[in-house]
Amino acid sequence: MPYSELKELPKSVRSVLPEHAQEIYLAAFNNAWKEYSDSDDRQGENSREETAHKVAWSAVKQKYEKVDDEWQSKDSDD
Repeated sequence: MPYSELKELPKSVRSVLPEHAQEIYLAAFNNAWKEYSDSDDRQGENSREETAHKVAWSAVKQKYEKVDDEWQSKDSDD
């Protein structure tokens, strides 16, 4: 269930993240979806989808941080 466009991302992602962060999320999710297709490659009992979402959020958090209720770039150049 990889995503091909930002508008396909879950509403919970689209409604809170700026566009650039959504692009990071989409790319990381799709990469993790491919990388963790084998359940032996995942930790614990996490599903492929759950693992991909966790990886995607982790990728976003490398470049963005939540300040109050808003996600902001850690680097003002982004």
